[in-house]
Amino acid sequence: MKPLSAARRVADEARAARILWQAGALPRDLGALRAGRRATEKYGAMGGMPAAWAAAHPDRIAIIDDRGSLTFRQFGVRVYRLANAFHSEFPDAPATVGIMCRNHADALVTMSAAAATGARVVLLNSDFGARQIAQVSSRERLDALVYDDEFAGAVAAFEGKKWAAWNSGEPSDTELDRFITAAPAGFPPRAARPSSLVILTSGSSGIPKGAPRGEARSLLLPAGLLSRIPLRGNETALIAAPVFHGWGLLIATLALNLGSTLVLHRRFDAARALAALEEYRCSTFIAVPTMLRRLVDLGDAVEAADLSPLRIVASGGARLDPALVGSVAGAFGPVLHNLYGSTEASFISIATPEDLRAAPASAGRPPIGITVRIADTDGRDLPTGADGRILVHTPGQIQAYTDGRSGVGTDGLLDTGDRGHFDAAGRLHVVGRSDGMIVSGGENVFPEEVELALLAHPGIADAAVTAVEDAEFGQRLRAYVVAAESGGIDAEAVRTHLAEGLSRSRMPRDIVFVPELSRGSSGKVLRRTLDELKESHQ
Repeated sequence: MKPLSAARRVADEARAARILWQAGALPRDLGALRAGRRATEKYGAMGGMPAAWAAAHPDRIAIIDDRGSLTFRQFGVRVYRLANAFHSEFPDAPATVGIMCRNHADALVTMSAAAATGARVVLLNSDFGARQIAQVSSRERLDALVYDDEFAGAVAAFEGKKWAAWNSGEPSDTELDRFITAAPAGFPPRAARPSSLVILTSGSSGIPKGAPRGEARSLLLPAGLLSRIPLRGNETALIAAPVFHGWGLLIATLALNLGSTLVLHRRFDAARALAALEEYRCSTFIAVPTMLRRLVDLGDAVEAADLSPLRIVASGGARLDPALVGSVAGAFGPVLHNLYGSTEASFISIATPEDLRAAPASAGRPPIGITVRIADTDGRDLPTGADGRILVHTPGQIQAYTDGRSGVGTDGLLDTGDRGHFDAAGRLHVVGRSDGMIVSGGENVFPEEVELALLAHPGIADAAVTAVEDAEFGQRLRAYVVAAESGGIDAEAVRTHLAEGLSRSRMPRDIVFVPELSRGSSGKVLRRTLDELKESHQ
């Protein structure tokens, strides 16, 4: 990839600054601006921003969670008391702190507090079992762990220091609470080094890879998102997507930076989410596709709710199928945005409501600062409409995994592992994972396109398609189908439906009905679920 000229980089950063200013992401108040600058110089962006937020919006509510609410001032006080506690516990050098929490205020408090000490912060998935926690803790060399008590059994073998941040019985009196209360108030010492953040890939079996990021120096990442998803200040956002994944975390930090209020629920319940959207008059709902499907399934309750302030419904973390796009538009109006990204690259492209109206299966367009190429196996660019490898360069991409493996080619582009194409309007379409493709009848077949066709049937509530071994052809497709509550669908009806839109080579030979498909917090079907299904339907 040819590097951008210095003039182009300066022009892009200036444009990004204008986008942030118009959105309200840059403080108008000079006192808050100075406070933020001083704090970020001492503690970095993630550790210093709570001071800026507290200076700009001291009495505004920052977070409402299952425990109660915190103003921006209270949030900042809690962050820096915890930072002082970490300093007293690890006086010689910043620690590596793991966080295994669901969505609540102290997940974000811990993240900011650890960063303010210069710690390396590792976000653990709530889907992890004991084996994965042990392996990740060893590889990432965790010194400490903050966790919710429901994970106590899974983290029991961890030998470092640990504090429970949430007790299901008494959530207001936790080990982390007592740890914070015992520490002095006030700003901590200057961070000994810049902090870094490790987000783990969403693998649900084996050991997920660690994607590390240092302090961001460019305005392009937040500006790119705000140019396509118009978050604004002094609003309220229900963040249902997990904040330990990049999608939920990015929106949560951006919304706080705008002075907006976050509503966080530890567990997603569609009826409760709908009630919160109405009660708090939320302008924004951030979710993964499974959550949107459950919300839409509430039917008349959605129709009856007053959701007039809701102007943004945004999906990320997993593929958004066209049938669901239509259902969300019917339930909420033209407010749906779809973000395509990866743990390694951050976000890559964003589809606006206009994009989804014209091309419901698209992932939209790359925002400012992001380069996307469609290339063949030799790295040559492919024409519009031709499927190839999706190669990207983004302001938020990693250079290497924490185990040392490189994530970027010599040209500076990262191979996402996905395949796709651009349409004539410049919208990106993702057709599937490169490693999931099989060849059937001389054609490249992706399980994902069969899943989308299945989910378009109103009698199918959920579906997953995977390749299985075949003695004659090497591989064939098998579909696992969850029938909708209305029922009335059988394997022959499924095949008839698929034949209307797919070629014979794309037809799964096996149609297996299952009661449910377990999905992880990112909305993807868990790999271990598919492995278990394969074993039971040999």
